[in-house]
Amino acid sequence: MTEATRYIEPTQNSGMKLMRRNIKGSIFMLNLLHFREIADYSSHPDLTPEQPISGEEAFQRYIQHTLPFLEESGGEIVFMGKGGEFLIGPEAEQWDFVMLIRQSSIESFVAFSDHASYLEGIGHRTAAIEDSRLLPITELPRYE
Repeated sequence: MTEATRYIEPTQNSGMKLMRRNIKGSIFMLNLLHFREIADYSSHPDLTPEQPISGEEAFQRYIQHTLPFLEESGGEIVFMGKGGEFLIGPEAEQWDFVMLIRQSSIESFVAFSDHASYLEGIGHRTAAIEDSRLLPITELPRYE
C-alpha cells in the first residue's frame, strides 16, 4: 500500500461537503479500519508506550481515551466487529475492524471532534491505523 492510497484523516474538502449536506437529527459514522502490524507513534512521541504494541492495541487505547468524550457529546458506539474480506467488493481489499458510531447531530459530532481533551489522545488512532474509510450515513424510515 503506497502513501498515496492511505486515508487516515478527513480532508478540508470532505469536511465542507459533509457540512453542506445539512443533516438534521442523528448521524451515523461507518468506520472501516486496517491496522498497522506495529503501531507507529512517530507523529505523537509523547504517547509512545514503553514497549512496541500492535495497531489493534493502539486503537483500543484510542477507544478507552475517546469513549467518555463521545458519550459526553451525545454519541455512542452502536457496533464494533472484526472485519475481513468482502463478499462483494474488491478482492484485494480487506478491513480488520468495523465500527458504527451514532452521534446525536452533526453539530455534536463537530464539537466532539474539536474537543481539546479528546484531541490529546488522537495520536493513538494515528499510530494504529494503516488505512481507513469513514462514511457518514443518515437513517431512512423503515419500508413497510
